[in-house]
Amino acid sequence: MRKSVMLVLVVAIVTAMALVACKNRDSFIPAVASTSADVPGWTLNTEKPIRFDWYIHFNWFSRQWGDSRVSKYITEKTGVDVRFIVPAGAEDDRLNAMIAGQVLPDFITLGHWAVQIPMMIDAGLLLPLEELADQYDPYFFEVANPQRLGWFRHNNNNVYGYPNASFTPTDIERYRGLLDSNQTFLVRKDMYEAIGSPDMTTPEGFLNALRKARDTFPVINGQPIIPMGFGEFNATGNVTLHDYLLNFLAIPRENANGVFENPDLGYNHPEYVRWLKVFRQATEDGLIPMDTFVDNRPQIEEKAAQGRFFAMLYQNWDMQAPQNARYNIDPNTIYIAVPGPKNSRGDDPRLASGGISGWTLTLISKNVKDKARAIQFMSYLLSEEGQMDLFFGVPEGNPFGIEPTYSIVDGVPTLLPEIKDMDKFDKNRQEIEIGVQYTYWMLMNNPWTYQFPREFSPALEQPQLWTRPYVTSYTMYDRLDMEAGSEEALIKDNIARRWGRDLPRLFLAKTNAEFDQIWVDFQKFKVDQGYSKLQAKQMELVNQNKAKLGVH
Repeated sequence: MRKSVMLVLVVAIVTAMALVACKNRDSFIPAVASTSADVPGWTLNTEKPIRFDWYIHFNWFSRQWGDSRVSKYITEKTGVDVRFIVPAGAEDDRLNAMIAGQVLPDFITLGHWAVQIPMMIDAGLLLPLEELADQYDPYFFEVANPQRLGWFRHNNNNVYGYPNASFTPTDIERYRGLLDSNQTFLVRKDMYEAIGSPDMTTPEGFLNALRKARDTFPVINGQPIIPMGFGEFNATGNVTLHDYLLNFLAIPRENANGVFENPDLGYNHPEYVRWLKVFRQATEDGLIPMDTFVDNRPQIEEKAAQGRFFAMLYQNWDMQAPQNARYNIDPNTIYIAVPGPKNSRGDDPRLASGGISGWTLTLISKNVKDKARAIQFMSYLLSEEGQMDLFFGVPEGNPFGIEPTYSIVDGVPTLLPEIKDMDKFDKNRQEIEIGVQYTYWMLMNNPWTYQFPREFSPALEQPQLWTRPYVTSYTMYDRLDMEAGSEEALIKDNIARRWGRDLPRLFLAKTNAEFDQIWVDFQKFKVDQGYSKLQAKQMELVNQNKAKLGVH
């Protein structure tokens, strides 16, 4: 047996050396495997430096590893350096090209809904996490949440990705009343108050408020005001006009017949159509400018930082930098959350909280330089120690001489005053120079932070707290992706692309009659494409999710 093990090791080393010669990749240093769940594998390899390439499937991500105290500290501690790879343009084009060429980097982080995930699994381009853990780091099972692993188990019984920002049913029950939503309707505080803090929950009140804001504040710092803004439009629509708007209108995900309606595919509901027509009218009146349909997230947030929007249907989390910029200029010019569009009954919104699917999945590719070091580094990041390092940063008295970012006060880790102030008032600088508070969010465990006293930046507190009474779980509607290459996947893709084309056309329609024709044609297209077949398959998955969660 000992000879066999040695033979396997020799073959592995020779194979790795051959790969280096062929691919000219970073030098490979074989890692020592952890043989016990009690011993974190990463602690056995800290003297052996390695650099992993980590692909982030979001072109707005601009942070670097090695610039901040936190990243330097983690590298010194673990021996692991990271090079982030971020697409410069269209994310899907970059990732699809890497998949086609089978040149995936070591780690990949992308939205849990991404269609490329099943594609990569079926093509054998990803490594099963539990198999890696069994072989190289049993400690993984001590720090990975079994509910999350079970939720993302593929139909071949393997788990290929681990989520961030995931709230399990246990988490939701434990922290009920403290959970907030990322979905907000925001207005610039000083403008809103100056026009009388109007009710914007009805179509009439909404349009009147936009007109009054434009007429009262036509120019902001030499630039025209933008009365109403949304998240970015893309080839398949606009998430703030799918989930966010539907949730503000309290429209259920299952129709009157108890069948799931996909919120991303032009939900044919009268309340939804009513408000899309409001936005059509706003566009006709010049209250929604043409830039809205072409701006990407960096442009949107730059304009928010300039204070040019009066109102926005937008994700509060992504407003951190703009909000802090506004607060530093004048605290009265930040964006606050107020009641947004409501249905004709005036029901309260039902805003999405974090669910078990979370936000992104992090995967390990078959091309990874060192399987052992990769799963060990993932285990470290998932562990209590890793989360401490990602959230609070560098401890006092660390052996590497790196300037600390927090201290222990009455048994509680507490950011140093200067770090706390920088995070509150200059978030961008904090993330570049310091790196605390999940600057590196790829495997952040948000529920873990709820054990500590929570403090919000004064620029962000009000929108965060405002959402709490309206938080609703939509977890049973997660993971409804169709199998790649299936008829249902083709149906969904065709409808999504048509919706991405037609949604701006609805806004730009010259009349309500033109809007109605576009809407009718689109709904007919859905039927002709076989939408009912897609519905049936997704409803089947919804029922499976409900069974997993014990929801009826």
